[in-house]
Amino acid sequence: MQEVMNTPTDGRESDANAHNEHRPALYGRKVLSFVRRSARLDARLQRAWDAYSDAYLLDVNAGEGSLDVRKGFVLDEAYIRETWGNGNPLVVEIGSGQGENIVAAAAADPQTNFLALEVYDPGVAHTMLLAGKQGLGNLRIAQVNAPELFKVAADGAIAEVWTFFPDPWPKMRHHKRRIVQPELAGEIHRTLQGGGVWRIATDIEDYALHVHEVMDGLESFRNDGDVTVSLPVEHVGKGNADEAAGLEHADFTESARFDGRVLTNFEKKGLAAGRVIHDFTYRKV
Repeated sequence: MQEVMNTPTDGRESDANAHNEHRPALYGRKVLSFVRRSARLDARLQRAWDAYSDAYLLDVNAGEGSLDVRKGFVLDEAYIRETWGNGNPLVVEIGSGQGENIVAAAAADPQTNFLALEVYDPGVAHTMLLAGKQGLGNLRIAQVNAPELFKVAADGAIAEVWTFFPDPWPKMRHHKRRIVQPELAGEIHRTLQGGGVWRIATDIEDYALHVHEVMDGLESFRNDGDVTVSLPVEHVGKGNADEAAGLEHADFTESARFDGRVLTNFEKKGLAAGRVIHDFTYRKV
C-alpha cells in the first residue's frame, strides 16, 4: 500500500548515477500505489503516538508531512547497527497496515530486526501501540514511500521483504499503481542478501496473476513455491471480475501459507468472503 518513486545521495552518488544509467527512461516517475489522505487519530491512538513515536518512528523523512526520504539518508549496515543496536538480519514489511503481523513476528523472533513501512497515520500509531505494550526493542517504523526507501538501501542490507495483501487497485486503468512492479523488484533484488526472499500474499485472484506476470519471468528471482494453482490468463477489472471464471485458465506455481504470517483481521475478512489466499516466495538468485 505504498507508492512508486525515489532518490539516493551521499558519498555513493557516483555509484548511484552509474546504476541509474541502466534504468528505464521513466524510472522514478511518481505513480502512487495509495491514495494520499489524512485521517485524524482518535484519543487512544494519539496517546500511543505521543508515548511511543520517539522510540519507534524513524527520522528519515524529507520534512514534516512528507513521505519522501530525506536527502543523504542511506539504509546500510552502519545505520542498522546504530538504530537497532546490533547486526541481526533485517526484515522489511511493505504496507504493514495496523501492525498486527509485524508486531507478532517481532515478538516471536527477538533475534531479528523488523522495519514496518506504512504511510497512514492510524496504522503507524496502532503499530506503535501494539509494539509499545510489549516493549519490543527490535521493531522500527518508517512513514515513507516504500520504493523510495529501497532506492536508498545499500546492496545486501535486507534479509527478507514482506508484502502482504497490498492494495489490489481493481480497476483496469489503475493496475499500473500496484506496488509489485519490475522496477521495485529490481531494487529489492539489489538490497536483499544472497538467498534472501520477497514474500508476497494476496486474496485477489487478478493480483495473483499480476504477481506471476511481473516476477516469474525475472532471472534475478527464483519462484520457491511447490503448490500448483489455476488462474485465468487474462486480466479482469472491477466491472467485469465476474467473467474470470469463464476465461481460459493455466497452472501456476505458488507457495503454501507462510508460517510467519499471523491470521490478521484483514485476512479473516477475505476468507469469510470466500476468497482464496495466494502466497508467493521469490528467492534472490
